[in-house]
Amino acid sequence: MNEEKFPDSTEAAPGSATGAETAETTESTETADVADSAALVAALTSERDQLARERADLYDQLLRRTAEFENFRKRTQRERTELFEFAAMDAVRELLPVLDDFEIALKVESADKDYAKGMELIYQRLLGTLQKIGLEPFDSQGKKFDPEMHHAVEVVPSEEAEENTVVQELKRGYNFKGRLLRPAMVKVAAKK
Repeated sequence: MNEEKFPDSTEAAPGSATGAETAETTESTETADVADSAALVAALTSERDQLARERADLYDQLLRRTAEFENFRKRTQRERTELFEFAAMDAVRELLPVLDDFEIALKVESADKDYAKGMELIYQRLLGTLQKIGLEPFDSQGKKFDPEMHHAVEVVPSEEAEENTVVQELKRGYNFKGRLLRPAMVKVAAKK
């Protein structure tokens, strides 16, 4: 009699994996998936860090450019203001001889009181207008001689006045918006 043989459950059919091989394959697949996941996470983390660095660099560049532009804007505004002040300063400097002439004319006695009063009003109006622009007259009479503010025309021996003191102002000095426009022409006292 021919006995039919049934395949033993422990014997593997051709082309099929055994239980141990299947477990090993599953385990290696899981290990490969974990390794792939770890590599993916590492790659994403690296890319994220690189993007964060690029973002920080771009942000830094933006802040620097913004600061540079702000400095440029302030510098051009300051230069424009200085240019206008310089132009106004030149115009006012050209008018100073007219003020000097008015001061000399006002010191002269006039028979016509209305004429003298009219001259005084014109002088005051011109001086007031120039002061609005930035002209600042300063008095030197009786003050200590300062070579930056005064131009000594003559040194006068004097016993009454202290040495290096302005005894007479020949031409008034002026500042323009805090800057010296013209030094005062003065006589200075000296010891005998």
